[in-house]
Amino acid sequence: MTEVAISSSPLGDFAAPDPARLAVAIKPPRVLAVANQKGGVGKTTTAINLGTALAAIGEDVLIVDLDPQGNASTGLGLDRRNRRYSTYDVLTAQAPLRDAIVSTAVPRLHVAPSTLDLSGLELEIGQSRDRAFRLRNALASLNAQGSTRFTYVLVDCPPSLNLLTVNAMAAANAIVVPLQCEFFALEGLSQLLKTVESVRAQLNPELTIHGIVLTMFDARNNLSSQVVADVREFMGAKVYDTIVPRNVRVSEAPSYGKPVLVYDLKCSGSEAYLRLATEVIQREKNYSRNEALP
Repeated sequence: MTEVAISSSPLGDFAAPDPARLAVAIKPPRVLAVANQKGGVGKTTTAINLGTALAAIGEDVLIVDLDPQGNASTGLGLDRRNRRYSTYDVLTAQAPLRDAIVSTAVPRLHVAPSTLDLSGLELEIGQSRDRAFRLRNALASLNAQGSTRFTYVLVDCPPSLNLLTVNAMAAANAIVVPLQCEFFALEGLSQLLKTVESVRAQLNPELTIHGIVLTMFDARNNLSSQVVADVREFMGAKVYDTIVPRNVRVSEAPSYGKPVLVYDLKCSGSEAYLRLATEVIQREKNYSRNEALP
């Protein structure tokens, strides 16, 4: 798929979302995009298990699968044959988001699945003036319909900075960045931060980095510890305290169509994602408190 060069597209090239639609929702959910253009860093694993952990502590969570591979959908036990509507249908305006949402085996956790059709989305809507706001428009009236009122929406992004990722960032309040404890971690992070700045300047001035979650940490590897130190020095308080360890149970769980918290609640990976969910909630409280200050 051709990547979107955001920095070269002036804001005027995009059509702003309809204000009337944005006003419909009684209380919009907090939208967190789980993004990193590098593959294999734990984006989908983080989206699935952070969503499960948030649901476990009482939040109503929707995971929006924007990756054409559909791993978040499969990892939550949703068979490809049972995906009547997908995020492709939503972004091409063939179906409302509400029709694409399906429940999962985890109470209070829902998913809007993806299909391989998403791979061709850029060719279909690439010339539309509202192409960057399709997801934002779809989410605008989410809590005004039906009985489920979501408090969080987690958007699982593809491993590239393309139109799908741009849609996620344009719709999000903040970004959760999974970062693998490996040698090139900071190099990839720098590119992502540049993209965030471009999106903030052109499409979504309220976008922030919610936090960086360090994943696949191996305590036996000195390099992992060095990466943790470097990222904390570079990003400071933006890095979550929680570090997700490399854990075989986390890797096994998707093959059973289950989040690791369902597959093995007591493993170190499950405990890490529960701590991460607690951190996310605390940061949200701090955010709300700061917003309320004069």
